[in-house]
Amino acid sequence: MTSRERVVAALHRTEPDRVPVNYLANPGIDGRLKAHFGLDAADHRGLRERLGVDFQGVAAPYAGPRLHEDLTDRGIRVDPWGIRRRWVAHDTGGYWDFCDFPLEHADEAAVAAWPMPSPDDYDYAAVTRACAQMGDLAVFVGGAGLPDILNGNGFLRGVEQTLVDMMLDEPAGILLAERRTAIQIEVIARTLEAARGRVDFVWMGEDLGTQKAPLISVELFRRRIRPLHQRVIDLAKAHDLPVMIHCCGSSSWAFDDFIEMGIDAVDTLQPEAARMAPAYLKATYGDRLAFHGCISTAGPVSFGTPAEVVADCRRTLDIMMPGGGYCFAPTHQLQDNSPVENVVAMYETARTYGVYRRT
Repeated sequence: MTSRERVVAALHRTEPDRVPVNYLANPGIDGRLKAHFGLDAADHRGLRERLGVDFQGVAAPYAGPRLHEDLTDRGIRVDPWGIRRRWVAHDTGGYWDFCDFPLEHADEAAVAAWPMPSPDDYDYAAVTRACAQMGDLAVFVGGAGLPDILNGNGFLRGVEQTLVDMMLDEPAGILLAERRTAIQIEVIARTLEAARGRVDFVWMGEDLGTQKAPLISVELFRRRIRPLHQRVIDLAKAHDLPVMIHCCGSSSWAFDDFIEMGIDAVDTLQPEAARMAPAYLKATYGDRLAFHGCISTAGPVSFGTPAEVVADCRRTLDIMMPGGGYCFAPTHQLQDNSPVENVVAMYETARTYGVYRRT
């Protein structure tokens, strides 16, 4: 099979020739992997080929005017949405972490006036050009930030205020979610048109769980988040495309709603979170959902030996492969504390043991 055929088969819960493989990583481990394989630091495609990756995203880059200035005196970067990030270092690297939350105390009028990107200001021709270079890879649009109401609003209003907004129907918070989602959906719609049929699925996201329990109630999800998610799903289905949703933590409580909404696959699948063990997910939802993830970035890949990584990956494959519907991938991005030899062992295991044996 081609990568494209392989991924589409898995998303439709049928057995491909082998398990599709995906790769997401932080810059530190990404750079070390490229050095390990003797690749240039900018050779993203070369690394993905070495790892046997089947997926590739396309996106229209923002090409419009500068809407928000960086706060250079404080080392803060500001993106076109006005989201602010500062570098926070740790022992093995660092992150551009979110800070300041400029709309935390904004009222409805201030949110309405807040500069946001126009869908007219994205370079959709870049999507057409990119799709022409994809070969047989499986191509997706979107990602974990589409529409990501809780995080996306939280980056501008803070997590606490965002949750209060949802619970109390605060007009400023509701408007912010509506504005962000409407812009994102229009950008994705135009991206799909520019791709000219070359996109294979839509990736969306919403973090709904802590490690132990739901982050919000199912009632709140249905009232405030599900209607916005449905707009994304309806757009994908209008193009006859499967939908995969990124969802962190203990989130299986929402899977029945996902199925009703038309979602085809769930991403992340942190095995250490409550009611997220691969065996539970496969037994409970494997006849209705495909899965992408399950290889913990907080487990043997980060803290074990290569042999422990192989054993962990093999256990997951043994559980998730039967009948199809599984894509091998890390939960979240591979972290900078992951030893190179562990990541190499992870992907070698997928290539060796992720093959469906035909009789």
